[in-house]
Amino acid sequence: MRELTKAQGKLLDSAASIQQQSARDADSIKFMARSMVLATFPHSNPGDVPIWGRRNGDYSLTIQPQLKLDKNGNPESLGIPYGTIPRLILCWLTSEVVQRKRREVELGNSLSEFMRKLDILPTGGTFGSIPRVKKQMKSLFTANISITYDEKDRFINEPCRIADSADILWTSVKEPDQISLWKSSIVLSEKFFNDIMTRPVPVDMRALKALKGSSLQLDIYAWLTYRLSRVAARTPIPWEQLKEQFGSDYATTKQFAYEFKKALKKVQAVYKHANVEAESKYLILRPSRTSVSVNHGL
Repeated sequence: MRELTKAQGKLLDSAASIQQQSARDADSIKFMARSMVLATFPHSNPGDVPIWGRRNGDYSLTIQPQLKLDKNGNPESLGIPYGTIPRLILCWLTSEVVQRKRREVELGNSLSEFMRKLDILPTGGTFGSIPRVKKQMKSLFTANISITYDEKDRFINEPCRIADSADILWTSVKEPDQISLWKSSIVLSEKFFNDIMTRPVPVDMRALKALKGSSLQLDIYAWLTYRLSRVAARTPIPWEQLKEQFGSDYATTKQFAYEFKKALKKVQAVYKHANVEAESKYLILRPSRTSVSVNHGL
């Protein structure tokens, strides 16, 4: 028998834990913002582009990177958030807001402290986690995000920046445990705060930790957690539609469907009640138990 990889072993351990104990009993209930579940950030770096977006039916999300001036006075893009790190940051932020019901959120007084909250091991170097977290935070907190509903009889456009302001005082990437005199914090935009408070999507942090190696897996898990709670009958969704929502990074629908099916198997390992079947032309959703059953008082 082939030996399991570390990731496979962690996935099986998480699946067993979720089966044996509810998220409430395990104190692992967290939340995601609904607006960021319906359409999500890129899986990989989209490059230096002026705008990027995804579409889910009549709902679309577009992201424009913030510009700043470099040392020579030339415009420099802060980039578009992508990958697993912004998703983990958003989950942590959303959960803090649901619990504390405040727009201002303290991130902590050291970089390593905050990274441990995200279950990310701080590592240095050019390709380490520390510079990647700092870069993604800058992109996430400065990006101009817009949500659009373009229906037959109605058009709605809503700016939805994550933060109105960010005050990040972690002084050294080389010394991530160095404690600042003041704690780093951000103030969420009123629109994003209200979106969190009215319609947060409950998730199981054990599942997120098990799936955090893939942003596609995180997206599928969060979306199924939300979507399956609203499915009343067999619902087929074409792969072309799902590609617009999840997979604009992929060149063809066939390639996207192949990657989606692989990721879905891992998601179903930690969300065993997800009554979902991948067919050649459609993803079939059927009524299912939610991943997390919670009354968060909202």
